[in-house]
Amino acid sequence: MTSFLYLSTILIWGSTWLAITYQLGEVDPLVSIIYRMTLGSVLLFIWCLARKIPLKINPVTHGFLLAQGGLLFGLNFWAIYIAEIYLTSGIVAVIFSLLVFFNIINGRIFLKQPISGVTLIGGLIGIFGVAMLFYPEIAKYASTENTLFGFSMAVLSVVIASLGNIAATRNGRTGLSVWSINAWSMLYGSLILLAIALLSGAEFTYENSFEYTASLVYLSVFGTVLVFGAYLKLLVSIGPDRASFTALIIPFVAIMLSTAFEDYQWTSFGIAGFICVICGNFLVIARR
Repeated sequence: MTSFLYLSTILIWGSTWLAITYQLGEVDPLVSIIYRMTLGSVLLFIWCLARKIPLKINPVTHGFLLAQGGLLFGLNFWAIYIAEIYLTSGIVAVIFSLLVFFNIINGRIFLKQPISGVTLIGGLIGIFGVAMLFYPEIAKYASTENTLFGFSMAVLSVVIASLGNIAATRNGRTGLSVWSINAWSMLYGSLILLAIALLSGAEFTYENSFEYTASLVYLSVFGTVLVFGAYLKLLVSIGPDRASFTALIIPFVAIMLSTAFEDYQWTSFGIAGFICVICGNFLVIARR
């Protein structure tokens, strides 16, 4: 089951980076995320009601669900969408691979989890491989105007997501259903972003195109409801440090899609980097 959840998270999440690019255009990124999370939350509440999954949660846990929603389903994605305005989806995926380090550190601070030497070494090898894999793209965009701002937003998204991972791990360990946890969290994330949108005067529009609608549905159903259900189970079963290692292999999926749709060119660096990612992945995930 763990292998299935791990693989599903990688494949679906790896494709969402490209799908996000179809959300960037006429509609304010903040508004697009509100649409995405609201739809995801509605679908999850319907699923819980249909399957008679308990939705009643104590006030203390609601506080942690609010934290999970605001961080993981709200501010995190807002930063990602903004970053992808200035950087390609592949570059943002590379930066997001730093999640493994932030989760190891935050897991130690907040959850008192020991830092495994093997996990740390595997993460270092994996991140080194990802850097090699995307070196041509990184070099290409190193001197572009607004690149620094894009990188800053991408790194900010990683920091926020890691804190959201810690809250999600805590919530998952309560024994509550993953579906009810995410239903409430996505609702809270939507409401927080809605408040920001209203206060900032964001304009609520909708792009009436197939690309925008199709990507919105895909991101809501697969990239939010299903993938976060799988990822939360991983957080609980193998811990945030090992679960976050998916962020190291996800960029490879992103680059394969970039090869098909954005004409990414493979190099010797890219091949060597892929081998490093696989080796690092084996060190962290393989049963010992």
